[in-house]
Amino acid sequence: MTDSELMSLLSSVKDGGLSLEEAFAKLSAEPFADLGFAKPDFKREVRQGRGEVIYGGGKTAEQIAAIGAAFVNKGFTDIIITRLAPDKAAKVTGELWYDAVSRIGVFAKSDKAKAGCVAVVCAGTSDLPVAEEAAVTAEILGSKVERVYDVGVSGLHRLLANLDVIRSAKAVVAVAGMEGALASVVGGLVSVPVVAVPTSVGYGASFGGVAALLSMLNSCSSGVSVVNIDNGFGAGYLADMINRKYSQLNSKH
Repeated sequence: MTDSELMSLLSSVKDGGLSLEEAFAKLSAEPFADLGFAKPDFKREVRQGRGEVIYGGGKTAEQIAAIGAAFVNKGFTDIIITRLAPDKAAKVTGELWYDAVSRIGVFAKSDKAKAGCVAVVCAGTSDLPVAEEAAVTAEILGSKVERVYDVGVSGLHRLLANLDVIRSAKAVVAVAGMEGALASVVGGLVSVPVVAVPTSVGYGASFGGVAALLSMLNSCSSGVSVVNIDNGFGAGYLADMINRKYSQLNSKH
C-alpha cells in the first residue's frame, strides 16, 4: 500500500465511508508476495517512506521481471532496480526504463515533481558511473539533483567555480577515487550534510577504493558521513532522505 492509498484509507474511516473492520482487513492484507525465489515487501513504503529497491546483481532477467510485476500489479510506481547490466536489462520484460551509465532500471517510472535539491559532486570522469547511480537514485526518489562533475582536487578552481550551485543544495554527495580528498574539501565549504562515496578508481596503492575509504573516514571536516566503496545508490538514497526531511520541515513554517 502506497502513502497515498494509506491516507485515502484513513480518510475513508474518518468520513464513515469505511468501517474499522473493513480498514483492518485491508491493512492486514498480504504484506509480501511469496514468489519462491523472492518475497517482495509491499509494506516497505509504510515503514520507511520509500518502497523496496531490487538489487539486480545476481538475479536473472526473469526473476527481476517477476519481482517488478509483483509491485506493478499492486499499483506501485518507480520501482528501482540497481546494478542492472545492459545485456540483462535488454532481456527484462515489462514497463522498464533504463539508464546504462548508472545501471539503474525503473519499473512504472512516473513524472512526479522533484523537491528541494541534492548536489552530486564528482572528482573525475572515471567516477561517473558511481556518481550517476547516486544522482539517478535521488531523482527517482523525488529529489531535484544538480550535477557538478570533474571537479577533483587536482584543479580546485573548477570546484570553486561551482560553489553557488553546491551551496544551494540541502545535501551533498561527494564521489571520489584515488586519495578521496574531495569529500573533505567539500565538507569544509558547505553547511549541509555531505555523504562521501569512495570509488574503486585509482592505481595500485589505492587498493580498489580502500585508500579513498580510509581517507574519507578520517576526514577532519565536520558533517561528512561515508558509505561503502562504489555505493552510489546508498549515498543517493541517504541524500534524498535528508533533502526530503528538510523540505517537509520547511513546508510546515
